[in-house]
Amino acid sequence: MDPRPAPLARPRAGKVSMDHPEARTQARAMITGIAWNAAGRGLPLILALLLTPFLVHQLGLERWGLFTLALALVGVFGVFDFGVGQALTRALSERIGAGRGEEAAGLVGAALAWLAGLSLLVAAGLWLGVPLLVERVLNVPAALQPQAIAAMRVLAAAAPLVVLNAALWGVLAAYQRFRAANLATIPVNVFYYLGPVLVLLVWDDLMAVMLTLVAVRLANTISYLFLLRDLVRRVLATPLRLGLVLPLLRLGGWMTFSGLLVQALLYADRFLIGALLSLAAVAWYATPLDLVLRVWMVPVAVSQTLLPAFASAYATLPQQTVALLRRGSLLVMGLVLPIALVLAGAGDRILGLWLGPEFASGGGLVLRILGVGIYFSCLAYVPGALIDAIGRPDLTARFALLQAVVYLPLAALLLVWQGIEGAALAWTLRCLVDCLGRFWLATRIYPLAREAAMRLVPALAVAGAGLALLPAMASSPAMLAVGLLALGSFAGLALRSLDPGERGRIRDRLRHPGGLLRLGGAG
Repeated sequence: MDPRPAPLARPRAGKVSMDHPEARTQARAMITGIAWNAAGRGLPLILALLLTPFLVHQLGLERWGLFTLALALVGVFGVFDFGVGQALTRALSERIGAGRGEEAAGLVGAALAWLAGLSLLVAAGLWLGVPLLVERVLNVPAALQPQAIAAMRVLAAAAPLVVLNAALWGVLAAYQRFRAANLATIPVNVFYYLGPVLVLLVWDDLMAVMLTLVAVRLANTISYLFLLRDLVRRVLATPLRLGLVLPLLRLGGWMTFSGLLVQALLYADRFLIGALLSLAAVAWYATPLDLVLRVWMVPVAVSQTLLPAFASAYATLPQQTVALLRRGSLLVMGLVLPIALVLAGAGDRILGLWLGPEFASGGGLVLRILGVGIYFSCLAYVPGALIDAIGRPDLTARFALLQAVVYLPLAALLLVWQGIEGAALAWTLRCLVDCLGRFWLATRIYPLAREAAMRLVPALAVAGAGLALLPAMASSPAMLAVGLLALGSFAGLALRSLDPGERGRIRDRLRHPGGLLRLGGAG
C-alpha cells in the first residue's frame, strides 16, 4: 500500500461528519479514548497490586512461580489470532473513514468464523502438550506436577476466548467505542484478580484458580458480543464469505509473526530461568517483570486510541498524523518517565514494602534494571501504531526476528554469567533497541514523520541517561538529585520540541493533559 498522503476534500458543511477522518482524529475523540483506555487498565491494575501479596501467600512461592508461567501462556494465546484482531481495527477504520461502513458485517463475520475454528485447534494442541511442558521442560517438583498439569490444561480451554476477545476488541476500537468497551471490561478485569483470591479461600488448588480465569474470559466475550449486538445481527443475516478474511490474513500474518516473536522475547527469559535455575528464581524475576509491565497500560491506552485515527488519516491528513505521532510520543514519555525513575531508583524498597524482604533481596535489583527498560518499551508503542496503521507490520516482524536472533543468546549468556540480574539487563537493552528501531522504521515508510522524530531525540536522550544512572547508585540523596535533574531537563527539552503556537496552547490547557494530542491545525 502506498503510504504517500493524498488530498482529501473537507466536507462543505460546517460540522465535520463523525465518519470523516478529520473527526476521527480530533482532540475530543483522542482524549476520551485515551482516558477510558487508561481507566480500563488502571483500575484493575491497582487491585492487582493490592491482591498480589495475598495470592503469593495463598499459593506459596513455587505455585506462584508456576502461576506466573501460566499467565505467560495466556499471553502467548493472543498471537494465535494471526493478527486478525488488529488487522480488523485497521481495515474497518479505513472503511469507516472512506464511507464504506456497510462492508463491516461481512468482514467481521468471516474473521470471527475463521478465528473460532483456528483457536479450537490451538486449544487442542495446547491440551496435548501440557504434560511435556510440565514434566520435561520446567523444573516442577514431582509432588506438584499433577496439579500443574490439570491447572494448565484447564487454562488451555481459554485459548478460543482469548483469541475471540482480541478480535471483538478490535471491532470496538475501529468504531472508537472505547467508553462502552471499558465500562464492560473493568468489572471483568477486576474479577480476573479478585476471583482467584476468593476461590482459594474455599478450594486450595491451582486448578480452581485457572477455572476462575476461564470463567472471567467467558464473561468478557459475552459482554463484547452484547455491545456489538446490532452488528452481530447484521453478521448473522449476511452470507458467510470466508474469502473476505484473506486480505486480513495477509496483513495479520505478519502481525502474528511479529506477535509470536514479541511474546517469545517477552517470556523466554522466565522460561530460561525455570529451565536453568529454579521456580523460586522464576518468581524473583517474573514478579518484578510483571510489575513493570503494568506500566504498559499507559502506552496501550494511547496506541489503541491512535491506531484507528492513524489508519483513517495517514493517507489524506499528513499534518494531523505527524502531530499525533509527536504529541502521542511526548504524552507517553511524560507519563511514564516519573514512574520509571521511581522504579529504577527505589525498586528494591518498593518490592520490600509490597512483598517483603525476601522478594526485595531476591528481585530488588532486577526491578531497578527493568525500570529503565520499561521506559523505552512504552515509547515503542507509538511508532508501532503508525507502522501498523500504514499496513506495514512486515517491517516490525523482520525487526523482531533480528532482535530474537541477538537477544535470546544474549539473555542466556547473561543469565548464566550474572543470574537473573543479567537477564534483566538483556531485556532492558532489547527495549532500547526496539524503541529506536521502530522510530527509524516509521520515518522510513512515512518520511513526513522524520522531523517529528528528530525533535524528540534530545528529550529521549536526557531521560534515558538519567534512568541508566539510577540502578548503579546507592545513595538516596544522589538518586533524588539525578531523578529531579532528569525530569527537569526532559520537561524543558520536551517543550522545545513543540512549535511556539503549540507551547502557547499548552499553557492555556495545563489542566487538560490530553490537549497535547490536539491536531496541528486546531486552535
